[in-house]
Amino acid sequence: MSHTTTHRTDPTAFHCSSCGTSTYDGPRDHCPQCLHARHQDDAGLCGASMAPLAVAVHGPGEWRLVHRCTTCATLTSSPVRADDHQVALMALAVRPLAQPPFPLDLLGRI
Repeated sequence: MSHTTTHRTDPTAFHCSSCGTSTYDGPRDHCPQCLHARHQDDAGLCGASMAPLAVAVHGPGEWRLVHRCTTCATLTSSPVRADDHQVALMALAVRPLAQPPFPLDLLGRI
């Protein structure tokens, strides 16, 4: 049985194609463990895995996960849920500090 068929049959189920976690706690758009999602475009054609890229803060207490599709590179965002893995969220949030896109020694020259 494919992951998409299962999702359409039981709207409360989410089966993660990245880590294998299954949840049945209501409709959700990303895995609570590894934070990966499934691309569900309007036409329903893609269905590929979406990798978590970042955590965006839109206001007090309003965190969103930013995902990129591994097939078509579409970007999406979805609200962080209370049952999401807290360590995975924090690791994603601090990634820009741990792996900056430029050498940190350049900051001293500014």
